[in-house]
Amino acid sequence: MNHLVAPSLLAANFLHLQKDIEMVNQSEADWFHVDIMDGHFVPNISFGFSIVEQISSVAEKPLDVHLMISNPDDYIGTFKESGARNLTVHFETCPHLHRSLSNIKQHGMNAGVVINPHTPVEFLSEIVADVDLVLIMSVNPGFGGQSFIENTYQRVRRLKELLLRKNSKALIEVDGGVGIHNASQLVEAGVDVLVAGSTVFKSEDPGQTIKQLKHL
Repeated sequence: MNHLVAPSLLAANFLHLQKDIEMVNQSEADWFHVDIMDGHFVPNISFGFSIVEQISSVAEKPLDVHLMISNPDDYIGTFKESGARNLTVHFETCPHLHRSLSNIKQHGMNAGVVINPHTPVEFLSEIVADVDLVLIMSVNPGFGGQSFIENTYQRVRRLKELLLRKNSKALIEVDGGVGIHNASQLVEAGVDVLVAGSTVFKSEDPGQTIKQLKHL
């Protein structure tokens, strides 16, 4: 399949959020990437449920919701009600990961698992057959605009090998420092979904930037 592009709303202009959402609606983007941060698991706070609901009411493309929060199991049903289509939880926050992913699927969402830059890809060996999406963080989570960690290419390749070995159909997503300068290399390494925040929303022509990311 052709790779997908998911602009990250964390980098949007919050004073004109509807305008930025409508831009993405009219663009060649595939998903909206929505980062949820609680100030505990990561040192930042972002959107709450009411904002996700408002985003969902305007968005014409699926919401790809990334939970960077402690105790994500407590909120799975609420994020479904708020409009999430994909829900990804961190390996590092889920002591009973299989249960968490099963719960997401039982609520009718695509289930994803996220790993931080320090977490070995191989730790997902026993779970990749049960997920729809694996998100590799290519920066340390919590803030937009960070520099891309170069080791990510190798991590993507190792993950691709693992998915093939386990006969998993999970998509590989990468988030953090993704731009025109490295998007082609990421797709060549095996990435299916490019999350881009600052690259899109800080460009002079965000729609054109999305088109460039889509047609590498």
